[in-house]
This record gives sequence, C-alpha cells and structure tokens, in this order.
Amino acid sequence: MAKVPEMTFCANGTPALPTAKEVQLHRSFENRFSLKGKNALVTGGARGLGLMIGRGFLQHGLSKLALFDVDEGQGDLAARKLSEEFPDATITFKMVEVTDAPAIQSAITKTAAELEGIHVLATFAGVVNSTASLNYTLEGFRKIVDANTAGTFLTAQEPEMIERKTGGSIILTASMAGHAVNSPEVHVAYSTAKAAIHHMTRCLAAEWAVHGIRVNSLSPGYMGTRLNKSSDLVDVLPTWYERNPMGLMGEKEELIGPVVMMASPAGSFMTGSDMVVDGGYTLT
Repeated sequence: MAKVPEMTFCANGTPALPTAKEVQLHRSFENRFSLKGKNALVTGGARGLGLMIGRGFLQHGLSKLALFDVDEGQGDLAARKLSEEFPDATITFKMVEVTDAPAIQSAITKTAAELEGIHVLATFAGVVNSTASLNYTLEGFRKIVDANTAGTFLTAQEPEMIERKTGGSIILTASMAGHAVNSPEVHVAYSTAKAAIHHMTRCLAAEWAVHGIRVNSLSPGYMGTRLNKSSDLVDVLPTWYERNPMGLMGEKEELIGPVVMMASPAGSFMTGSDMVVDGGYTLT
C-alpha cells in the first residue's frame, strides 16, 4: 500500500537556508525592501496590475524580469518600454496561456534557464465577468475558475525554486471578492475562484516552507484600472464609493508597496498570509 504523502516542517530552530539568508538581509535597512540581484516572473504582465507590479519590482532594484501574457503585441510592447526605462535590467516576454499546463511549464523552465533562476513569482493572470448565477453554463463557470485558480496553481506548481534550492517568494493574486460579496455586481464564479486562492496560499505556504519558499497572497479592492473605468460600470460606481470607508478607488501604484514587501527581505517572516488592500471596503 502506497504511503500517504506528508508535509515536512523545519525543526529544532533550523530554518531552510534561503530563509535564513533572507532574515540576515532584513536586519539591514539598506537591503530590507531591495530586490537587487533578484529575478522575477510576473504572469498577466502585459498590462494593468501585472505590468505595474513588474515596473515596481524594477524600481526596487530587480535585476531580471520576465513577463508572461496571452497578448503577444501588448507583451512585446511592455517589455520594450520597460527595457528603455530600465536599461540596466534584463527584461523578456513570452506569450503563454496559464491554463495550458505543458505550455506554462515549458515557458517557466526556459525562462528559469535564461534568467539563471527565478526568485520571485507573482501571478496576475486572470479574468473576471459578471453573470447571474442562474445564467451560468458549466463551461462558462469552469472558464472563470480555470483562468483564476487552475492557472494560478499550474504557474506556482513549477518546481524551479525547489530544484535550484534558491528559496524565494511566491505572490498569488486573490481579491477582496474572496473575502466578501462585493454587491451589487454578481461574481459567483470569480469570487469562488479567488476564495480558493486564499486557501491555496495557506496550503502551499505550509508545504513549501521547508524549501525556503514563502507563499502569500494579495487581495486588491476596486482599483482605478482601465477595466473599472469602463462605461458599463457607470451605474455601480456610486455604490462602490459609498461602501468604501475611504470613499475612493485605489491607485494601481498603491499595490506596489505591499507586493514588494512580500517579495523582499522585508517579508522574511511572512508566509501563508493574505494582504487586503481595499481602502476598508470589506469592513462594511
């Protein structure tokens, strides 16, 4: 009878070596929020929040950045513009669909070889829709769950950090929709998928801590993205503002600080956590 797989934790006060090194960097304020010498992969990186986080990583000293996205034209453009903005950094782009298991695994393997390791992985690929629950087809429901949950897992599952024994930080993008029902919109598939990301984060964090890998998640609220400024949302915007204690939507750049903290030595003792950045929306 096959033995049931079990988790292994660090014991006797002896942490995994990469984690111990990160703790030492945390003690120096010059290095606390620095990503100097680190390489990162950002999915959904061609535009929006993913591209903004990639730029934020570079602003904090990241050496090499890989962007993954399904939009080849936007991805090539994003990589080119970032290369002009940060000429000392190495920036690449690959067109890949995160729900295509062979494709995402192959792309990560190739990227890890090109960058000589991946130290930070941030998953921003995903889709959202607003459909009444009774109107969902099985195919439509699965499409949302696969893009947001299965795609995130397939990306995080690539064992590059474990095999190279470099440790690292994995940041999964969840949402405040995984914490609360953000009415008046209807988001049952999206909210279910994002709630799953919260527990995926905890499970992976517990299982991979022994390898020096920290896994945390980010739960943004309503941010001032192109998507949230579309004309079809004009009727719900007043409700969003009324229900937010701060009375506004967040600026995309306001996510950089929390993500950099999770990616850098500043978050060296942080794993299995979810950071809600929503202006207090989920308090009401």
